[in-house]
Amino acid sequence: MSTTESTAVTRETTLTSVNPATGETIASHPIADEQAVAAAVATARSAAAVWGRLSYADRKRHLLRWGSRIVARSEEFCDLIHAENGKPRDDAFLELMLALEHIKWAANNAEKVLKPKKVSPGALMSNFAAYIEQRPLGVVGVIGPWNYPVYTPNGSIAYALAAGNAVVFKPSEYSTGIGNFLAALFAEANPELPEGVFATINGYGATGAALVNAGVNKIAFTGSTATGKKIMAAAAETLTPVLLECGGKDAVIVAADADIKAAADAVAYGATMNSGQTCAGVERVYVDKSISGEFIAEVKRILTDIHPGSDSKASYGPMTMPSQIDIVRRHIEDALKKGGTAVLGGPESIKGNYIEPVVLVDADESSEAVCEETFGPTVTIRTVTGIDEAVELANSNKYGLGSTVFSRKRGLEIARRLRAGATSVNSVLGFAAISALPFGGVGDSGIGRIHGAPGLLEFTSPHSIAVQRFAVPGMALLSYTRTDRTMNLLRKVVPLIHGRHK
Repeated sequence: MSTTESTAVTRETTLTSVNPATGETIASHPIADEQAVAAAVATARSAAAVWGRLSYADRKRHLLRWGSRIVARSEEFCDLIHAENGKPRDDAFLELMLALEHIKWAANNAEKVLKPKKVSPGALMSNFAAYIEQRPLGVVGVIGPWNYPVYTPNGSIAYALAAGNAVVFKPSEYSTGIGNFLAALFAEANPELPEGVFATINGYGATGAALVNAGVNKIAFTGSTATGKKIMAAAAETLTPVLLECGGKDAVIVAADADIKAAADAVAYGATMNSGQTCAGVERVYVDKSISGEFIAEVKRILTDIHPGSDSKASYGPMTMPSQIDIVRRHIEDALKKGGTAVLGGPESIKGNYIEPVVLVDADESSEAVCEETFGPTVTIRTVTGIDEAVELANSNKYGLGSTVFSRKRGLEIARRLRAGATSVNSVLGFAAISALPFGGVGDSGIGRIHGAPGLLEFTSPHSIAVQRFAVPGMALLSYTRTDRTMNLLRKVVPLIHGRHK
């Protein structure tokens, strides 16, 4: 969900961080107004001049030291994530582990991906040498989400830093302490760096809006599609480029030849992990009719023993954002009203800040539970007559972020037919844990990519350089000194080069 969707009274000066399980106040943070945001960007601009001039080896050293510092204080970090976000400590550690993988990949691969490359000048410009150089953008503004408050924004932060940019990060108002701790560890690991290489600003939507308008060189946003569109419109006023990772309604296809138990386990986990508060996970399933009964029974069996809570035995935590609870309730009720059957749970599964797993079968495709992002521990399952119907239904949604296919023999074939930014075959979310794979969506799921080589290129600008190595008398094509003889020669040569293909 968005960090800019909450309304805030502009005269507020303090943001209070709250434990979603208990309502207990964790900490208070000063809200950055327009002047504070502008000052942070100005400081980052000065820092970028220093950071951007460092060698790839030097930036790699600083980034890996940051990763080591995260490891050294991981227990403390996991405690904070558990308290402020609500997810179990094991899930918090897994999130840190994945973030560390991406920090290391970006640090180790930045030079290989971004170093200057020599390209062919072509036959007619053979007296030239041609180069492409990737230059840092300068200052990147990152607006992060609360559901994966380290892993998700890190997909922009680590890659932008590795590419030579400074970063100003606005964490979600629901995970402000987590975002500040992440930035503090970077400064702690690299005390010799100038202030502002990686800094945070705190606040609600007004602070995020101020960052968009503060003259940064790119905005990387994760949140809802509606807020992403507002950010894109605001950024258009200054032609500030944007990277948007927005909502998802990820589909799973379970083919007739699938491993039913493995598929059911993946669906159960993908639908309820992090209390279902994930843009890429499992929200709707299309299962072949030949195995649907057995598959649904297995999903129900697994989720019957899965429960939320805040203790060490809980499978997942509370709903982090209270307003999301009403959306989950509405989606469940709408699915039931439009012909769906709850084989596990229902509206009664909503118990304060905790929601028990809900499995809805054969809800109409027009129901909100199928069409819209639910962001809760629910899943819809529909029986289909075969792969063609499953693919058609999976692709009919306005979102296109992640997806999953279970099939022993046709997994890759089916995956290639899906309209999505990423697909995991015979597992769930495998693509999110592989640093070399880019992540992002199509349609209402956003534009641009984080992770992998495309994730590094997102935070650079290509600079093309053409160097004339020697002059050819009479052949200066881009000059008034070219001769008629040269042009006559070209009229004979060009058909030989380009005119023989049929």
